[in-house]
Amino acid sequence: SCHTIFDNLDRFDPGKHFLLPEDGMIYPEAKVTFFAGETVFDVLRRETRDKGIHMEFNANPLLKSSYVEGIHNIYEFDCGELSGWTYKVNGIGSSVGSSSYPLSDGDVIEWLYTCDRGKDVGVVAPAQ
Repeated sequence: SCHTIFDNLDRFDPGKHFLLPEDGMIYPEAKVTFFAGETVFDVLRRETRDKGIHMEFNANPLLKSSYVEGIHNIYEFDCGELSGWTYKVNGIGSSVGSSSYPLSDGDVIEWLYTCDRGKDVGVVAPAQ
């Protein structure tokens, strides 16, 4: 979902307004299969690939991690310096990257575009 951008259109890259779905939903809620040992990132990667949704990430093999830079050609910083993609599992944000969050049967994943480092979507970064 990228619905938060609609409240921040003045900060969103004007050349990308055409990318915004009318309802803010890039990928509607769906039940998907996951396999033992898969992470939030693994499911995102597979589902975006299978549905033809552009997704770009930066992989760090040394840390065994991946960082989601953009989904549907909407990238971090497209709506200001605090904007980018974040996720929730079962309605709760996580302090670990999506490639480090293992899934359990029945988990519900939400990918959300934030324009305020997670505050506008109910994901608060841990204290530094």
